Amino acid sequence: MEPVLNAHNKEEYPPMHTAEHILNGTMVRMFGCPRSRNAHIERKKSKCDYELATCPTEEQVAQIEAAVNEVIARHLDVTVEFLPRSEAAALVDLSKLPEDASDTLRIVRVGDYDACACIGAHVKNTSEIGTFKILSHDFADGRWRLRWKVTG
Repeated sequence: MEPVLNAHNKEEYPPMHTAEHILNGTMVRMFGCPRSRNAHIERKKSKCDYELATCPTEEQVAQIEAAVNEVIARHLDVTVEFLPRSEAAALVDLSKLPEDASDTLRIVRVGDYDACACIGAHVKNTSEIGTFKILSHDFADGRWRLRWKVTG
């Protein structure tokens, strides 16, 4: 799959970007934390920062990786819909939305697993993502940084 240029002329790699949505949904489910507050998504490797009280155990890290891969293996359709901000607020966390965002928001859904307001490029089905692999992680001052990639 070829990278896509977004509105800011930044190259995006749709499989990696869609995997980030699944990772965020998994983190919210497992830890009750907000979605990643700081993400850097690249073709070769990516990182996401999460606000957590404690560092996840190695067993929990393995569970995160397994859960993301299980969702990918479900071959879920990735769909886009446009909703008024008032309707979107009932579905998704709008706390990271820029001040100048329009009243109509682009909502990206990964099957029934995740929904997020997003302008990025995504795959059409999770079968296009490949395998999610956690490379490393560290914890400092309530910020857990996770480095990961997708292969295949």
